[in-house]
Amino acid sequence: MRRVAVTGVGVVSPLGHDAEEAFDAARAGRSAIHRLDLPFAQRLVTPLAATVQFNAAEHFEPPKLRMLDRVSQFALVAARRALADANAGFSAADRTRTGVFLGTGMGGINTLDGGYQTLYGEASDRIKPFMIFMGMHNAPAAWIGIEHCFGGPNLTYSTACSSSAVAIGEAWQKLGRGDLELAVAGGAEAPLTLGSLKAWEALRTVASIDADDPATSCKPFSKNRSGMVLGEGAAVVVLETWDRAVARGASIYGEVVGYGLTTDTGHITQPSVAGQAAAIRAALDSAAIDVSAIDAINAHGTGTRANDSVETAAIKAVFGDRAPRIPISATKAVHGHLLGASAALELVLSLLAMRHSVALPTMHLRVADPECDLDYVPNVAREGVAIRTMLSNSFAFGGTNAVLALRAAP
Repeated sequence: MRRVAVTGVGVVSPLGHDAEEAFDAARAGRSAIHRLDLPFAQRLVTPLAATVQFNAAEHFEPPKLRMLDRVSQFALVAARRALADANAGFSAADRTRTGVFLGTGMGGINTLDGGYQTLYGEASDRIKPFMIFMGMHNAPAAWIGIEHCFGGPNLTYSTACSSSAVAIGEAWQKLGRGDLELAVAGGAEAPLTLGSLKAWEALRTVASIDADDPATSCKPFSKNRSGMVLGEGAAVVVLETWDRAVARGASIYGEVVGYGLTTDTGHITQPSVAGQAAAIRAALDSAAIDVSAIDAINAHGTGTRANDSVETAAIKAVFGDRAPRIPISATKAVHGHLLGASAALELVLSLLAMRHSVALPTMHLRVADPECDLDYVPNVAREGVAIRTMLSNSFAFGGTNAVLALRAAP
């Protein structure tokens, strides 16, 4: 396998529109979760979310904007930012050897929700002529390929909450095998519609509103955790063969060195210790590194009762006596759960945490849970932590467990 560098990052996130801005917010523990002030908010039991401040008209001309669902808007802007950051200098030949790998859990649900409202709610037959290609899951990736003339593989992965981890892992494999020279990889999600939010409420996985401060409603690994909070946004990275990156003098954020992928088969929504532990081991095996090499872990850490205790047990199963000495960060407490885009945003935050020698805090962890007894870096960032190699966990409904192994830039 050839080495693969991360040479560009771009985000459109609840924590900010710049990767460093988002990192600074996560480092300071500033939560982007808030009560929703939308026309349909009164119909929600828990009107909470982490939203993006985003004016699409600032980024797209009207003719193109009419063809873009919000999820595609996020993806395109994040990709533009990552590519500008990478300054990769594409030749015509490079573009044929560049692929797009994007994850999304719910695709163009804004378009679909609006179309169904027109068709069923208003009993109107005047459906938008662009509804099909605005709503399809592969639209965000397709638009990135079209906008930048990337002629390599253009692939969309939809494995719920692990979608962008799978997208980045699959891109890494393609580059490592020599199939490609560059890849744009990440995820995008825009799930904050009435239909989507009501469906998540019906599943009873959404956090209750903290009476003292709604911004603290997501409490990963805390005994008083009550569920997840949805977020929206996109994060994209530029992956490049190490030799190409070094030859052109690129600024390197870090390196993807491993990827583990397993599937739980017991239940469509209930996680398993065995499946998560197997994914962690697979990532370590693919990176050819021992458990002793891991300096930190980005946890999936959704704040749900089942996930956090299972993830804790899986980490213990893999790392044994060393598990309590590994700093573990769960940043969904401040940026919410971006579903198919979460893993990509968390990968960007992890790369910057390694660069700045910081273990990011797990916010709102005020009540210890005997079932979650590891070092979650509670409430305050830990500065001066030398992090050379870390894991980023992503575990999904449907059972797809994906873990990425990352190494800091020299």
